[in-house]
Amino acid sequence: MAFHSEPVAKPRIVVIGAGMAGGRIVEEILKRDDRMFDISIIGAESCATYDRIQLSPVLAGEKTFEQIVTHSQDWYDVNGVKTHFGVWVQGIDRDARRVVLHDGQTISYDCLILATGSDPIRLPLPGADLSGVVAFRDLHDVDLMQKAAEAGGEAVVIGGGLLGLEAAYGLAKRGMKATVIHLVDVLMERQLDEAAGRLLEKALAERGVSAVLSAQSEAILGETHVEGLKLKDGRVIPASLLVMAVGIHPHVEPAKSAGLTVERGIVVDDQMRTSDPFIFAVGECVQHRGQCYGLVAPIWDMCRTLADVLTGKNPQATYLGSELATRLKVSGVDLYSAGQFNGGDDCEDIVFRDPARGVYKRIVIRNDQLVGAVLFGEAADGGWYFDLIKKGESIGEIRDTLIFGQAVTEALAGVDPNAAVAAWPDDTEVCGCNGVSKGTVVAAISGGADTLDKVRGCTKASASCGSCTGIVEQLLKVTLGDAFKAQIGPKPMCKCTSHGHAVVRQAIVEQGLMTIPDVMQALKWETPDGCSSCRPALNYYLLCAWPREYQDDPRSRFVNERNHANIQKDGTYSVVPRMWGGVTSARELRAIADVVDKFNLPMVKVTGGQRLDIFGVKKEDLPAVWADLNAAGMVSGHAYAKALRTVKTCVGSEWCRFGTQDSTGLGIRLEQDTWGSWMPHKFKMAVSGCPRNCAEATIKDFGVICVDSGYELHVGGNGGIHLRGTDLLCKVATEAEAREYSMAFVQFYREDAWYLERTAPWIERVGLEAIKARLFDEEARKALMARFLESQAVFQVDPWAEHAPQSEPAKVFSPLADLRSEKKEMAR
Repeated sequence: MAFHSEPVAKPRIVVIGAGMAGGRIVEEILKRDDRMFDISIIGAESCATYDRIQLSPVLAGEKTFEQIVTHSQDWYDVNGVKTHFGVWVQGIDRDARRVVLHDGQTISYDCLILATGSDPIRLPLPGADLSGVVAFRDLHDVDLMQKAAEAGGEAVVIGGGLLGLEAAYGLAKRGMKATVIHLVDVLMERQLDEAAGRLLEKALAERGVSAVLSAQSEAILGETHVEGLKLKDGRVIPASLLVMAVGIHPHVEPAKSAGLTVERGIVVDDQMRTSDPFIFAVGECVQHRGQCYGLVAPIWDMCRTLADVLTGKNPQATYLGSELATRLKVSGVDLYSAGQFNGGDDCEDIVFRDPARGVYKRIVIRNDQLVGAVLFGEAADGGWYFDLIKKGESIGEIRDTLIFGQAVTEALAGVDPNAAVAAWPDDTEVCGCNGVSKGTVVAAISGGADTLDKVRGCTKASASCGSCTGIVEQLLKVTLGDAFKAQIGPKPMCKCTSHGHAVVRQAIVEQGLMTIPDVMQALKWETPDGCSSCRPALNYYLLCAWPREYQDDPRSRFVNERNHANIQKDGTYSVVPRMWGGVTSARELRAIADVVDKFNLPMVKVTGGQRLDIFGVKKEDLPAVWADLNAAGMVSGHAYAKALRTVKTCVGSEWCRFGTQDSTGLGIRLEQDTWGSWMPHKFKMAVSGCPRNCAEATIKDFGVICVDSGYELHVGGNGGIHLRGTDLLCKVATEAEAREYSMAFVQFYREDAWYLERTAPWIERVGLEAIKARLFDEEARKALMARFLESQAVFQVDPWAEHAPQSEPAKVFSPLADLRSEKKEMAR
């Protein structure tokens, strides 16, 4: 098709809409011919193109906005695309073939592409215009929700579909109490059958999201700001934030005002052409063969078809509609749905249930073909099932094993999984989130993308939800053969850099890099501002290397460390005051009891580290709780931090008839030496007064066993999922030596381990002998201890006291002296 209205150097394409469809159609056109057209793109949002389906992880704090940008301003500039962001279309003059913007600008076109997307549906409830009532559609909505979550409180989400559940989960992760109101009796009823819906409801409840089903909203309550939602049955659900996530409708106003044929959406033919032969449309704004789509896979299909048509790559290309699949983006909830999962009278179901593992699978077969699937708890085979649904081939030979997934089916059929992937046609879709085919991935690998991160970087495959990571790795193995197995070298810190942790730590010290931007610039970080993986690591490495020079960056810490408390699944927090060596006093216990009564807290729990954990504290009450505990001389237990947690002790020689040394006193002194020290991971210690080991010192990061002749020092234990007993470091004669070795060991670990690497894997990586060699060298040991004390002089500060509403931090009392004075008073 030729586009000529006046002499121009190149035909002019104008794209209205810079969302996922707009960015993708530009990319697909340039991929086929990057010199053929003069392209302009118009977007109402002031930012460049981002992956809207990844807003949920951004809301939950699991990703940053920078991580979901798909087409940056730099990308458009490099590809010669003219951008008009932060403006909107006032009108389309079809006769003159030009677009008029709200600021008076006009942009002429030879071909116009409408990618205007959709708008959120807002229920016409009384109170819908109150402050605090938002939708969940774009970055602006996420910003509003995040600001509301900072103040805490209760969030109500109307709508138990995909978007509503992701919004509720994100708000719960941000600390709010989240409730979903849904009109029907099953969550995500358009994507799930009843059994899977019930499992989903339970899984969300475990993550702090409660559901009120079969409930109809009547009115939003409040004077100037939302205060609650009233239901038809009279119930009132309190809310300081209300999110409407009840669906979307195509944004058709520009097309309608231009006189194009519009029904539910902008009507297009199989080549995405509207009723005007010079205007096309793609994405959620489109109605094709009576169908409007709200998922991403159809958008990619539409864009590929239109790009083939416009560039002449395949002038006869047609879009015939899309099969649909859904994956929920809630951390820890593995859910996938595809095709006609509800079946019918002419269908048969095969169901697999494993209640103990929380696994449910249901596949639907019609006329010997797979037509639908629902997977919960184990959804790795979702893409395989979806491919079988789309192919529509007979599944007769694999019918008996189909429910058990791809690996079992192919193994029983004698098929090598790698060979099966290698046999896939090039147009087989590998990544549904980004519409990446097998051929694209293989071409990238053949072109030099020889690692998973490199494939992600140049194709986006597995860069979104990650469910196709295994397939991409299989393609790497198939394409590279032995070269893939032979790859060596440290794993990069994250996708922002090719450097490993050791290289980064070394560069920080040797090059004198003292800020996160300095590190990123010196080491040529690929992502300008880093990500949620590398920023906390860099923050720690700089803090460890330059304790006096470096300014700690709260933005580069996890949410618990920012809030100095542990967030719980209901959005409240738990507070753990430090109890030195597990010793407490009447004064401390009174303070805790008073806090529990004053703030009406629901539970106090003894922890495995011999402390008391106070549950149910509201975010806004944290400073006041800290202040009351500070007044009794109690400081933060750092139960939320990558730092020293606890030092567990037994009563030792002071009380126990088997005790050989003062284990309680040594434990307290070790804790007072090391508390407040930031580390690569959480760090636990213990001191047992005799070889009976009541304090379980041999499953701690640093443990001491008291014996008649002195102290046995143990390192590298772990009592978690993968139990690891300690290695014997050495035996010393005096308490002073035990403390010196403990501080030197901690500092060696702080300086040498990788961020989020516990002592057990660190020791297994570097070797116990290397650690012994360093610590047994007296000069090196004392130098390590000196550096540790230097760091402690800066960072051994109670964060509770810093943030509590009081004039000066309370003085930390001496546990043993305080306890003994109480005993003397009682004896009198």
